[in-house]
Amino acid sequence: MIKGWFRAASLAVALMTAGAVAQAEAADPAVAPVQSFYDTLISTMKQGKALGIKGRYEKLKPVAEATFDLPGMTRLSVGPAWNTMSPADQDALIKALSRYTIASYAANFKSFDGEKFVVEPAAKDRNADKVVFSKLIAGAEIVPFNYLMRKNGASWKVIDIYLNGFVSQMAKQRSDFGATVQSGGAAALQKKIDTLADKLMKE
Repeated sequence: MIKGWFRAASLAVALMTAGAVAQAEAADPAVAPVQSFYDTLISTMKQGKALGIKGRYEKLKPVAEATFDLPGMTRLSVGPAWNTMSPADQDALIKALSRYTIASYAANFKSFDGEKFVVEPAAKDRNADKVVFSKLIAGAEIVPFNYLMRKNGASWKVIDIYLNGFVSQMAKQRSDFGATVQSGGAAALQKKIDTLADKLMKE
């Protein structure tokens, strides 16, 4: 009987080990940055009231900069006019849009009421990029948030966000910013983005 129990236990351990190895092999490196960002976001939401808008911003800033390719997202948001701008104007816009992006999360996710972010463990290849699928579960409401990930050095970073699963945030911002760039150039766009961020940072 003891020998039978030992064989059964050994088989169970072997199966568990094989399952763990298979799961590790299946893990997609593009998924980890999104999961890490969500973990920090949930933690920030749970402390939201105590932190206030500025505290939430400061807590989210490092993980946002690690997760999102903010310079690349700025370039896509500006569109073709980016190539005609000076390096100084480009840097100013990266700084402005980075602040606006982080402020948007700090302002829109300011408290916790049992929300969950669920990230699918496998990403989908899209040419050299990958798409990570996730959803926000808030009570009976389920909102998809999908992320286009691009290799940046040794890391995968977000280059675009698909709101409701399919609406490109970069394309939306490019449409919103286009008229401002045409009429006033980089300085006018920077002012517009700074104004949007300032409004978000008022609580």
